[in-house]
Amino acid sequence: SIYEMFGNECCLSTGEVIKVVGFKINKLIASICENNEVSQFSAKVELPLNFPGLYKVVADKIPYVSIEEITKKVSIGPTRFGHPCFYSSEDIKLANLTVKHGEQITFNSVEEVNGTMAVNCGVVRNNQSHSFTLPLSQEGKFYECEDDQIYTLKEIAEWKIPKCRNRIVKLSNTLHTWDSSNPLPENFDGCLILTPVYEVQAVMKFRKDIVHILSDLDVEVKDITDCYDVSSFLQPLSLEDVFERTSKEFPLVAEIMEGPSGSRSPYNLLHTGKEIVIYKKYQATRVLASEIRSDSPKRHFLIPLSYKGKFKRRPREFPTAYDLEIARSEKEQLHVVATKAFDSPHKELFSVSVGDQFLVQQCQTSEVLYEGRKKVIDVLACEQILSDTYKKVLLPMYMEGGFVEVIHDKKQYQLSEICKEFRLPFNVKVSVRDLSVEEDVLAAVPGLQFEEEITDSYLLISSSSSPVDSWEVPVYRLNMSVHLLSKDVQTGVPPATKTTVEEISEEQYYMVRRYENQTLHPPPRPPKKPT
Repeated sequence: SIYEMFGNECCLSTGEVIKVVGFKINKLIASICENNEVSQFSAKVELPLNFPGLYKVVADKIPYVSIEEITKKVSIGPTRFGHPCFYSSEDIKLANLTVKHGEQITFNSVEEVNGTMAVNCGVVRNNQSHSFTLPLSQEGKFYECEDDQIYTLKEIAEWKIPKCRNRIVKLSNTLHTWDSSNPLPENFDGCLILTPVYEVQAVMKFRKDIVHILSDLDVEVKDITDCYDVSSFLQPLSLEDVFERTSKEFPLVAEIMEGPSGSRSPYNLLHTGKEIVIYKKYQATRVLASEIRSDSPKRHFLIPLSYKGKFKRRPREFPTAYDLEIARSEKEQLHVVATKAFDSPHKELFSVSVGDQFLVQQCQTSEVLYEGRKKVIDVLACEQILSDTYKKVLLPMYMEGGFVEVIHDKKQYQLSEICKEFRLPFNVKVSVRDLSVEEDVLAAVPGLQFEEEITDSYLLISSSSSPVDSWEVPVYRLNMSVHLLSKDVQTGVPPATKTTVEEISEEQYYMVRRYENQTLHPPPRPPKKPT
């Protein structure tokens, strides 16, 4: 049988030995869903895994009958996606704990406990986590819990579609403008039933790449696992697999079996067949930045603190007086100009005209007369800048106006200085580009907003043959497979790390912000008008 996949022709001849190393969803067939069933008016459409948008997963109503069935059909693993939640329809009595029916159980990992395969689980009660194990033999009715997270289609395909089941998802955010090439109806915001189409990932005896075989290929195979030395095949590893190794196992020498897509450096150097050294794994800090522009789409970047360019400040915009209070700092006085008029309903508070300039002082309370009664409200104390003097004024904190910052600071800053001295978000533009790289992608951007610092997982790698530079590669955003070589690393000291500013897609931007903000409480809402 001869077939072509991704432009590579592959011949499967009679007697060929293939080692299956994985199954992967290649694409999704989507149908519009009404009342958890396929709409009779819905045509089936094919969606690639990179189809834009963010989706919420609808909990599956069909129960699992044992813990073993869950482990066979649902992805459970060490990554942030690999902790599915279920509840039991009946109480589960354990040696030192009773899991109540309907209580949310988080499945963390599968491992051998005292000679028996079991799942490490946890429940949260009164903000305290309780850990326990459930054997695979545990039977009952286990239902999927509701999931309030949002996912890309690719994440759903990789982690959220159980084997032998479909998945219903609800469109949460389209993230793109509808056009005629979009297979979904215009302004669609309903539910879809996703049916996966799989491909088999395999390695062959005399090939060093991963072979992709569509599951509907018409070829007969025979299982010979028990009578064949499978160790003679290459073992492909994803970057996540490499990252799971202990720190003592690094550095490693590996050969790329499947390189990442993209033409930007250094990813264009990571092609199939290239030998690399993986020096270490670690967590690194990045600054999440977005292009400042009124129209969309905006570009988004992850900038390492080692970036060697310099920045000058750009004015920030503030829609309310409350935002001025959040932005003010002890380091310098905030100077703003009003861009929108505001008529105060209280004579005790100031009415703002376009062009008025203020120095922001502090938040305080003030007594105002409202419908014949005195009320105490939050206000922002400011000094209005007049031609030859200053006038103390009070602005209501609920005021919806518009202000733009006046910048007096002409200093040029390194990225690390900004993170240390100022509160994010912070507006800048590149004043001196990073001369250590051939092309500084940030230099061409007219304005950037530094939004927040994030921490992410990276591997430090370099070329094995000519280790001039080393690069940090993101573990969870780079699709790459390698196999390890039994070679010694000539030196455990990596060459100088080259700065890489990573441009990320709109979906990746929302994912990064989602993970970071899981641990943050939302800021308090601005005060409302007195009632």
